[in-house]
Amino acid sequence: MTHWFHRNPLKATAPVSFNFYGVATTPAATKVCNDLRLSRTRLLELFTDSSCNPEMMKNATDLYFSLLQGFILSLDDSSQECKLRYIQNFKWTDTLQGQVPSAQQDAVFELVSMGFNVALWYTKYASRLAGKEDITEDEAKDVHRSLKIAAGIFKHLKESHIPKLITPVEKGRDLEARLIDSYIIQCQAEAQEVTIARAIELKHNPGLIAALAYETANFYQKADQTLSTLDPTYAGKWRKYLNLKTCFYMAYAYCYHGQTLLASDKCGEAIRSLQESEKFFAKAEALCKEYGETKGPGTTAKPSGHLFFRKLGSLIKNTLEKCQRENGFIYFQKVPAEAPQLELKANYGLVEPVPFEFPALNAHWTPETLAAFDLTKRPKDDTAKPKPDEEVKPLKEPDIKPQKDTGCQIS
Repeated sequence: MTHWFHRNPLKATAPVSFNFYGVATTPAATKVCNDLRLSRTRLLELFTDSSCNPEMMKNATDLYFSLLQGFILSLDDSSQECKLRYIQNFKWTDTLQGQVPSAQQDAVFELVSMGFNVALWYTKYASRLAGKEDITEDEAKDVHRSLKIAAGIFKHLKESHIPKLITPVEKGRDLEARLIDSYIIQCQAEAQEVTIARAIELKHNPGLIAALAYETANFYQKADQTLSTLDPTYAGKWRKYLNLKTCFYMAYAYCYHGQTLLASDKCGEAIRSLQESEKFFAKAEALCKEYGETKGPGTTAKPSGHLFFRKLGSLIKNTLEKCQRENGFIYFQKVPAEAPQLELKANYGLVEPVPFEFPALNAHWTPETLAAFDLTKRPKDDTAKPKPDEEVKPLKEPDIKPQKDTGCQIS
């Protein structure tokens, strides 16, 4: 089974020089600033480098975040705030609200914004890998793990760092709870798609597959409900995707539940379950068209033409025809008017985020290095206003088109 995932654009940011002339009074302090500038630039380059892999990303993020922590953490493990936290202005756009940037003179804002982009990169890496033709078992595991890592990063930002921001998060912005929660849930749901594909490939019990599909549909529905109060101008396309996947996996759940009922000689109920599966598949098909026609941030695609969609349609049709044949020859059972209630609970295969922590403080940050930053020598007109050269340019993301018949659209 192949996968197709909706992806929102990466966040863009203004360049940061970390040039504190006069403030950084020793070579060691100047070196830390130079290392920050270079490691930040390198990390931003990797976000749009299609050859970047998780090991490269982890090395780059560990270096930058370990250096950035020197602007946030107290060196003596006290609760006292680092004197450098508010020395630099940072400017970031949003995944949904286009190139309208937010600016804060706060290193924690930089930490959570860059961390958010790192999580997005893992989702895009997973999407890119899932689009490969003849994906291997190891690659499928990488897709699964990357989505769980992304969920873990989003979760850690929400619980441990976003609450530390001095400036309240603006409504509808990336760092707001509704958006973070939706990203977390979507990552979990997509990782479970990989689990379901694996279960189908290995011909696991249809009851397990039905339960996993039902749980996955509920994840997508929950993510959609979380976004329901956002402006549809920004979230409309994303919500169409979540609705589409909800119906798609409800169709899967009823299809495999029907197989379970047939195996238990409940052919009439099996037919009704397959009929319900057909209904949800038809809804998903209609939503595919709406998704393609909806303007807004994110992937441009025609999901109903993808292999993952067509395969389910054939499976439902063939399974329903089999049930109807069996009922006509063997069971002669009445088909219930009401669809069976799905009270399915998966005991295996449910996805939890991989716990994430930012790296420890870089060894270059010593008490002597920190003391070498003399804030009394800052220019008197230094304010939080963005400098003229701090233009925010959109990130040019790799234009990766799906290979022939992979069934995937990669963002």
